[in-house]
Parts: sequence; structure tokens; C-alpha cells
Amino acid sequence: MPSYSGGLGVLAGDTIRAAADLRLPMVAVSLLYRKGYFTQRLAEDGSQTEEPVEWRVEDFLTEEPARASVTIENRRVELRCWRYSAKGVRGFEVPIYFLDADLPENADADRNLTGALYGGDSYYRLCQEVVLGIGGVRMLGALGYNDLTRYHMNEGHAALLSLQLLYDEAKKAGRASIRSEDIEKVRSKCVFTTHTPVPAGHDRFPMEYLTRVFPGQAEFLDLKDAPTADLLKRVLQAEQNFPDLQEAARRGATLNLTQLALSLSTYVNGVAKQHGETSRQMFPEAAIEAITNGVHAGTWTSPPFQQLFDRYIPSWREDNYSLRSALGLPAEEVWAAHLIAKFDLLETVRKKTGLKFDTEVFTIGFARRATGYKRADLILSDLDRLREIAKNAGHFQIVYAGKAHPNDGGGKDIIRRIFHAKKALRKAVPVVFLDDYNLELGGKITSGVDLWLNTPQFPLEASGTSGMKAALNGVPSLSILDGWWVEGHIEGVTGWCIGESRRTTAGNTPADNTAEAESLYAKLESVILPLYYSDRAKFLEVMQHSIAINGSFFNTQRMVQQYITDAYLR
Repeated sequence: MPSYSGGLGVLAGDTIRAAADLRLPMVAVSLLYRKGYFTQRLAEDGSQTEEPVEWRVEDFLTEEPARASVTIENRRVELRCWRYSAKGVRGFEVPIYFLDADLPENADADRNLTGALYGGDSYYRLCQEVVLGIGGVRMLGALGYNDLTRYHMNEGHAALLSLQLLYDEAKKAGRASIRSEDIEKVRSKCVFTTHTPVPAGHDRFPMEYLTRVFPGQAEFLDLKDAPTADLLKRVLQAEQNFPDLQEAARRGATLNLTQLALSLSTYVNGVAKQHGETSRQMFPEAAIEAITNGVHAGTWTSPPFQQLFDRYIPSWREDNYSLRSALGLPAEEVWAAHLIAKFDLLETVRKKTGLKFDTEVFTIGFARRATGYKRADLILSDLDRLREIAKNAGHFQIVYAGKAHPNDGGGKDIIRRIFHAKKALRKAVPVVFLDDYNLELGGKITSGVDLWLNTPQFPLEASGTSGMKAALNGVPSLSILDGWWVEGHIEGVTGWCIGESRRTTAGNTPADNTAEAESLYAKLESVILPLYYSDRAKFLEVMQHSIAINGSFFNTQRMVQQYITDAYLR
């Protein structure tokens, strides 16, 4: 199936795979997007153009007979769903249901609600979230999931599910409006994970949109009930009480879906310890914990390393923590597995671009969504310095990949700047940018390079997972101390840091690109390249520590187990 460029969907998939491995009775719900995916084409100067990707849903998914509906502007919008089953290492399956409004009985505008992730304006987005949150809960009921104990919301996009749960509680009590006892019951069922460390990433909608989507629901909340009135104030981030929802809309109030999820969840977490701190600063009134993200080890370990682990650590798929034994792997076999993965990547480079990269040359990888805060071009800040490092410390080459969102002009500019630098560096430092970044290509790059480079602008990396994928394949990181790397970094043991730790500084201190680029160059020139070319045994120790320390911990198996104990069973 095609996938969007962002990492949240990949994380969701890895989470579900781990749940299947652990035989966790879980079910997942998302929207079915038929459009919006694109094939990336790059011109000679790095200009990105997009070609739409067509795919046949029925080739990948099975339609379920169950039906549900939501009401939008007094129109009934019918929904069906399609199932995909994620099979775990012991054969246990976790079903994923994709909600689909593209049915002939719906109006054209409603059929398009599950068309594309970024398919329209913010009102369209709110209608999509009605389908996901409210339609998702109703579809689960239609499918027979009537005794679910926890609802886990990833970001605020699914937060409207809490309104459906509130409605169900009130209905059970024979009431039409919500009271404090309903709020407490719903709160005990909901878990919320926030992934976004910037305010702009949190969904806000004019209250007028909500009253437009749900006309005639002004009495939904019993605002004479003090806890219910307080809930509305929190969700609207308002100073004063409103007599009803219509008045809130008239006065220009804004619905904050993150606040709705925060207010109606028994457990809330960020996705790394650092991100938990950032989130507590953003939402000081909420008790926010942290569960650091992971990646699915069985998926992101390359075939040569899978075979190596199967020989020496046969339980690694069922018990990812057993990868701590990687320190005992024969170093020459680790190097042999790495060379196979590296050759596979460089063969992909040759097929895609015609460029022949040398397997003997130190190779740096950077593959992320192309957007400003990830700073893909930080290493290219001083091209003369790069030439000097290559001449004095040892040759190196850089492999890039990453799509820019079609509307992200800044991200597209970064790709063009990389192409410009590529031409300027020519043979002194070979650089390649591989087009049409996808899961398969991502796996080849994270396993096939010698060093994983990550240069986000602090504190905007909520977690990041690409370096975790690299670690499973013995590829150490050179990274800014943000996101997961704050926890995974042991200098000279699992990899290296760029710049100093900024955990004690205010989050709004601007990044110093010049100082961070200089730190990157110094580490590369004085530490990493000499180690690779002159002390291969020591470099191999870093590779093995990457697997044993980071690969064994930063995986979705550990992450899901932590959700079970901290969130699902509390």
C-alpha cells in the first residue's frame, strides 16, 4: 500500500506489529485514503514534482460487511470499512480497519472525506476527524467490539471519539445531556499520546465549525453541571463560562482537540523523555508522562543481520531485549553482514542514478521527510571545510533521500540546495539524492550506511525513529541531542553527539547553525573518520554497542509493554 512521508503512520504500523508479536488483544482504526499519495520526481536542479499514485484497495484489503454512519450538517454519511491483518511472530493477528466514505449513497463531497490526508481546508479536516473519531467508535460497535477497555488516541485527530463515548454513557443512563459521572467513566477508558512539540501542530477549529457540523446539538453538554462547564472551558481555552455551544460559537471560541483529549484521558504521554518535558511546558495543567518510541525490530533489521541474529541470538524476534547479547557476536561476522547491507544500498544507488559509489569509502546516510526543522543541509553549510576533511581525515560520501510535502516550499528549497552542493562538491565528496523515498528505500539506507546523521533543530524532534532503525543494523548515529538520542547517546559507545546537551536551556533558545555545523565537522574529522579508517576494531565495538544498547531497548516491543503496564492496565 502507498504511504505518506511522515513517520507517525510508520510508528503506528510498527506498534501494531509489536502488539501482534505480544499477542495483545488490540484493534486499530484509521481512515482509508485513496488519493494524495505521490511519486516523487526530481529534476537536474533538484526541483521536486509530484505524480499521483493510483492503487486498488481490494488488492490489499478485505471489505467487511459491517456498516456505520455519522451525521454531518444533518446529512447521514454511510461508512464501510476494510480489514488488514497484521500477523505476529507466533501467528497472532491484530486487525486494522480502514474507514471508507466512498459509497454511492453518499453525496460527492462526503464520498471525498476519506479521499486524501491533506485534501482540503480545515473544515474538511474537521469532517474527516468526525469520521475517524465518532465513525470509528460506531464502526467498532458494528463489528462486535462492544467490551473494549481502553481507547488509545494518537494525536488529537481521533479526539472526537471521546464525544461518542460520552454520548453512549449518557444514553445508558437514560439522559440526552452529559454530566460529570459520564466524564469520569469516559476518562477512565481513554489514553492519549501527543507527538507534536510545536503549538501549530495541534488541531484547533472555530467553534462555529462544530455547531455547523452538529446543528441541533447545543444541549449536548449539561452546562449547569460544574465539572461539565469546566470541561468546556478547558477545551475552548476560555476565561469565561458559556451558557451554551451556540453562544460559544457566536463569541468566536476555538475548539482545541488536544485539550479535549488531555481533559478526557486517564493517562497522557509524550514520545521521549525530552518530549515529555517539552509537552509539560506546553500544557502545564496536564499530567504528562513519557514512553519513548521504538521501531519493530523484525521489520527494520536487514536480511544479513536477521540471519546473523538467527544464528547467534535465536530468540531475538520474540524477545528483542536479548539483542543485548550482540556484544558477543563475532566482530568479523558483524562486519560481513554490514558489508552485504552496504553493497545492497550502493547497488540501489547505481540502479537509480547510474552513480558508482565505492564500498570501501565511509558512507553517511540522511533520509527523512524534507522539511525545515530537520535541517538536511546542515552538513553542507561549509563546502570548503568538507573538501578539507575528505582530503585530510579520509574520503566519505553522502546518501540522501526524502520527500517534501507538495505544499512545503521550504522543504523543496532544501532539496534544491542539496543538489546545488552535490554539483559544487563533485568528486571531492560524492553526494547522491535518491528519489521517491519509501519504506523499502528507507530500510536500505538505514542498514547500508556507516553512519546515521540526524540534525533536527532542538527541541522540535519529538522522538525520531530513523536512528533506531540504523542501530538495529549496527549503524551508529551522529546526532543533535534531541528526541530519543538524549536517551540513546553514550559518547563514543553508541555513537556521537553534535553540540552540547540543551535539556537545561529554555526550549525557545534559537539554534546556532554555525556552532552545530562546526561541532559536526570536528567530530567527523577528529573522531569518526580516523576511527573508521585507522581503528576498525574500535569502530566495530561502537557498531556492536549500537545493537546491544540501543537496538535491544528502542523497539516497539518494549514500547508496547510499557503502554500495557503504564497506560492500558492502570
